[in-house]
Amino acid sequence: MVKYHGIRLNKVFSAISDPTRRAILRRLQGGSCTISQLAEPFQMSLAAISKHLRALEDGGLIRREKLGRSWHCHLQPAALAEAKQWLGYFKLA
Repeated sequence: MVKYHGIRLNKVFSAISDPTRRAILRRLQGGSCTISQLAEPFQMSLAAISKHLRALEDGGLIRREKLGRSWHCHLQPAALAEAKQWLGYFKLA
């Protein structure tokens, strides 16, 4: 049986429940991006994007790093692997 990590797994599923956040994760698959680069395709404020990034960070899906004057976001796929493992318990096709 797969070990259930309660709060962390809840935060992962909460973070990926939003289509904007899923799009941000897909974008980060190609490598790190600045917050401005991540915000480009969305018609929302930087403050709104920042809220989405906080949810992803809280779920352990991304990390932010200050490089010079810009904040860069990096994908942290380990949390997704944990969610995939938990879903695999149900033998989804």
